[in-house]
Amino acid sequence: MTHSPETPEVPIRPYTVTAAEVVPGDLFALSCEEAAQHRWHVVTHTLPESPEVIRVTLRPPLGGVDHEEALRRDQRVTVAGRRMDVAAVPLVSSPALDETEFRDGDRLHTLRAVDPRAAEVTYVRRWGAWHVDSGEDDPGDGVTDAEVRRWAAGADREGTVVRHEPRPVRAAEAAGARRVVVTGLGAVTPLGVGTGALWQGLLEGRHGIRELVDEGFDGLPVRIAGTVPVDPAGLLPRQAARRMNRAAQFAVLAAREAWADAGYADGGTRESGLDPERVGVSLGAILGDASVLVGGDRKLREKGPRGVSPLTTPMTVPSQAASQVSLDLHITGEARTVTSACASGTEAIGQAVDRIRYGRVDVALAGGAEAVVTPAIMASFATMRALAEGDPAGGSPSHPFAKGRDGFVNGEGAGVLVLESEEHARARGAHIYCEAAGWGLSADAHHVAAPDPSGDGIALALRRAVRDAGGRLTDVVHVNAHATATVDGDLAEARALRGVLGQRNVPVTALKGHLGHLQGAAGGVEAVAAVLTLHHGLVPPTVGCAEVDDAIDLDVVRGEPRALPSAGDLVLSNSFGFGGHNAVLALRRVA
Repeated sequence: MTHSPETPEVPIRPYTVTAAEVVPGDLFALSCEEAAQHRWHVVTHTLPESPEVIRVTLRPPLGGVDHEEALRRDQRVTVAGRRMDVAAVPLVSSPALDETEFRDGDRLHTLRAVDPRAAEVTYVRRWGAWHVDSGEDDPGDGVTDAEVRRWAAGADREGTVVRHEPRPVRAAEAAGARRVVVTGLGAVTPLGVGTGALWQGLLEGRHGIRELVDEGFDGLPVRIAGTVPVDPAGLLPRQAARRMNRAAQFAVLAAREAWADAGYADGGTRESGLDPERVGVSLGAILGDASVLVGGDRKLREKGPRGVSPLTTPMTVPSQAASQVSLDLHITGEARTVTSACASGTEAIGQAVDRIRYGRVDVALAGGAEAVVTPAIMASFATMRALAEGDPAGGSPSHPFAKGRDGFVNGEGAGVLVLESEEHARARGAHIYCEAAGWGLSADAHHVAAPDPSGDGIALALRRAVRDAGGRLTDVVHVNAHATATVDGDLAEARALRGVLGQRNVPVTALKGHLGHLQGAAGGVEAVAAVLTLHHGLVPPTVGCAEVDDAIDLDVVRGEPRALPSAGDLVLSNSFGFGGHNAVLALRRVA
C-alpha cells in the first residue's frame, strides 16, 4: 500500500492526446476534470476492439483492482506526461469487513490509490471509534465501525485501498507482558464492613467521621476521625485475632471478601485449586497499627519488661498486614509491603500489576491497610495544624476542594483488589470488573511534608500512568482525586490535573469527605471505589464540598452521582504522600 519514494518527485504535467496514442504505462485520466481531482490510472493493457474502438485496462497507480474502458480512437483523454512501470503497480483488492469483529487497538490503513502523490492514512480504534493516528491528544469524535465497513465495501470502486490490521494478541507466556484485570474487591472503611457498605455510602453521600470518645483522646485539640464502626476482632476467630494488630485485622477481612468476590473458595489457595507459589500479596502501610508499640511502651513503664507481650514486635512492623493475609489464605508466592507515606496503597497495587505482567505471579491481592487513629498521632497532626475541626453530626468536617477547607480528617481501614492475568481469569470464567491497565510514580523532591505547589511531580505521575496503560490523555473519563482538603495539597493536585488534562471537563470526585484520610490504606480503598465507578458507570459525589474553591477550576462532582462519560475508557486514582511520594493508578473499562 505504499508507493515508491521516487513517485512524488516526478512532475505531473497533464496534456490531452487521442485514445489511439495511449500506450501501456501511461498515467491516464478520462478527462481534465478527473486530472484536476488527482484521479489517475495506469494503462496496463490496450486491445483494439474494432476499427473505431480501443479497450484499455486501467489500474490505480498506487495499487488496486483493474477495470476496463472502451474508448473511441479519436476520443480526447488526459495523460500525465510520464510513464510508469506496469509490473511495479500491485494488483490488490480491499477485503470486505462486514463480518469482521473490530476491537480497540485495531488499526486501519487507507490509501487513495488513484492519486500518485497520496500518503497512507492510519486510523486506530479507541473507545469504539476510529481516530486518525496523528499523535495528537484530541482526536475528535472519530469514525464509526459502520463507516469503516462502507469504506471497505466501496474501496475498489472508488480507487482506494483499505487494509485492516487486528490488534496483536499477546501469547500467554510467563515472560511476556500480560494484561492484568481486576476480579475481586474487598473493603473495611468508616462506612462499614464490605464493598456494599462502601459503595452505598458513597452514592448516598454519607460520611463515616465520628467523635473519638475513648479517654485517651481527652484533652486533644481535635477529637474526630474516620473510624471503622465495628470491632474487626469480633469478625475473626478469637485466637487468630489476638495475633493480629488492628490494621492486619482490617486487611484480612478485606482480603477474604475480595477472595470470595473473585470466585475463589473459602480457606485460600489450596481449597481453590491454585498453586500457592503463583499467588502473591502486595499491601501498603505507613505504620500499620501505631497503638501496639505505644501500648507496649506503656506496659513497660507500668509492669516492667515481663509485662510486655512477646507479640509486640511482630505486631508492630508495617508488614504485619501482608504477612497475615498470606497466612490466612496460604499464599506463598510473595508477601510484599510498600511504605511510601499516603501513596503506599496505590504503589502496592501498581507493583502487583507489574509482578503479574511479567510472570512472577498469576494472582495477587493488592491494596492497603492502616490503623493510626491514636492519641499521639492525632496530637502530632494537630500540632502541624493539618487536621480539620467540626461536628460530624452537622455534616462531614472534611471539605476537599472547597472554599474554606482547613485540613484533613485522620482515618483507618483497608481496601484490597484481586488482580489476575487476563488469560488466567478468562480460563476459569471469572467475572472481570476492569483492566488494571497501568500506573505511574514520581517524587516531588520539594519538602518533608508540603507538596510542590507547581504540581509538576503529580503531573509526571499522571502522564506516566496513562502512558503505561497504553492510552492517551483524551482517554481519561474520570479522576478519583487524592484531595485531602488541605489548602496547598488540593491546589497542587488541581493545578496538575488542569495542566495534564487541559480544558476538558473530566469529572473529578474526592472521597475523603466520606471517609477521612485513611493514610496508607487510602489508595487501596479509593482504587476499590474507582473500580466500582467503572463497573456501575456512576461517579460518586464529593461530600463536604458545598462550594468549590474558584482556584481549583475542576469539574468536581457534587450533590448527586453522575453518569460516567462514555467517550473514553480510563479512570485514574491518585495518591500523594508526605515527602513528595506520588502514585497514580490507571484502570480501563472492558467490554
